[in-house]
Amino acid sequence: MSMKKTDLVKNLAKKIDGQMKGVAVPGRYGQAASAVIDKREQRRLDAQAGLLPFACKLPADLVRQLHDCAVGHEGGLNALIAQLLGQSLQNEAKK
Repeated sequence: MSMKKTDLVKNLAKKIDGQMKGVAVPGRYGQAASAVIDKREQRRLDAQAGLLPFACKLPADLVRQLHDCAVGHEGGLNALIAQLLGQSLQNEAKK
């Protein structure tokens, strides 16, 4: 016995729905999303990586430029500033 087109579509929808329910939830939306590292733990991880906090005051337009450049940088703002400072210090040492 052949099925109507609507029945075929319903069966396909049920199949797709079942496949969607069987897929695991990605970590960024599941329990891993709620696991926030506290500040003390983050400081410990930074210290293990050899990172130290460094605060300075910069003009607002320079900060905006840094943020704009950091969007395209693979390491983010911290890596961009480390790279720029390293290059600047190397140039100063050559003088």
